[in-house]
Amino acid sequence: MRNEALVGYLLHQRPYQEKRALYYLFSQQHGVIHGIGKKGAPLFMPLQLFATGKRDLKTFSQINIASPHTTQTSMAKDESIDTVLDALPYGNITGQHQYAALYLNEILWRLLSTEYPMPVLWLHYQDSLRQLRQHLSPNELRLCLRQFEQHLFNELGFTLMLTHDSIENIIDPDGSYHFLPDVGLMLVLQSDIQAERLEKAVGQCFFKGTDVIEMAQLGITDTTLNNWSKIHRHLIDHLLDYQPLQSRILWQQQQRYQ
Repeated sequence: MRNEALVGYLLHQRPYQEKRALYYLFSQQHGVIHGIGKKGAPLFMPLQLFATGKRDLKTFSQINIASPHTTQTSMAKDESIDTVLDALPYGNITGQHQYAALYLNEILWRLLSTEYPMPVLWLHYQDSLRQLRQHLSPNELRLCLRQFEQHLFNELGFTLMLTHDSIENIIDPDGSYHFLPDVGLMLVLQSDIQAERLEKAVGQCFFKGTDVIEMAQLGITDTTLNNWSKIHRHLIDHLLDYQPLQSRILWQQQQRYQ
């Protein structure tokens, strides 16, 4: 690409030389793109910029914050990014919501392939940031994250089958099921009490048949949220090869000191 105009959100950045940074941009046009540009681009704000380069690492120039009304905003030469940020009517993401937004960013830049367009997921990400700018109850915040994760799984080709087990038998309401990300739901012979003890002992993921049926029927709701959170966490950990998420660690530390 040569001086191609892009619109996107910054997912992650690392220092690169004194005045520049290595950026991981989630663009509307090409998915995640890696590039080098001037330091100072903000997180969670829609950016417009120009990208140049034939290799994986592009050069980003003219990084501006996009107007909420148009993507054709220009920035005066003597204005800094911070000055324009202060002038735009975007609510900032703060508090616990900021940790949640950092979590969304981290799973995207760690799981998405580079330069693979995902315009539908891009729109869901933008909508999730819009929700995180609002006041949300703890449950509403968790619902926001679980719903985005589900869109991400769909884009990555991971569809959770909750009506049948791993050998295509219909879920038994009286059964107990072990969830394996690569296999699905497996009927186990232990009683619910034994399965619960095993889960606590080795950190595995078990569900009652009635809970699985409820998840399949209701989707992600207040009623089913805890079980969806459990199954999503195991799937995210599997996709990340069980490497820790820094945003999750920060969130846990923040909860500990509240």
